[in-house]
Amino acid sequence: MAAQNGKDLLIKLDINGNQTFETIAGLRATRITFNAETVDVTSLESEGRWRELLGGAGVRSASISGSGVFKDAGTDERARQIFFDGEVPEFQVVIPDFGIVQGAFMITSIDYAGSHDGEASYEIALASAGALAFTAI
Repeated sequence: MAAQNGKDLLIKLDINGNQTFETIAGLRATRITFNAETVDVTSLESEGRWRELLGGAGVRSASISGSGVFKDAGTDERARQIFFDGEVPEFQVVIPDFGIVQGAFMITSIDYAGSHDGEASYEIALASAGALAFTAI
């Protein structure tokens, strides 16, 4: 696989609750992380005293983060609304030459920053809130 453009890793938000996804405006950097908790089933009988894990038993989760410049676009307004209303809408993450991950996410934080001689910027973090679907592209 050839190297990929970082700008092609997109976080998309269901803008109106009707599966109409738009890229969150102004993002310069994005990241998605998948996690799986482990369930340790090691016992005195474990071969060579090596840890044993129970496959498929741990809780799975995903987290998304991004940072960029504030543009006061519709997606910025929708993200703020989602946060303050405690909504858990659908998001998509487009991973170049890999696929699209889609599911419910909760916005866990939005940070705004700015300096007197620079642009306003923000950081956003999301946590998965249910099962995720994957579609290869």
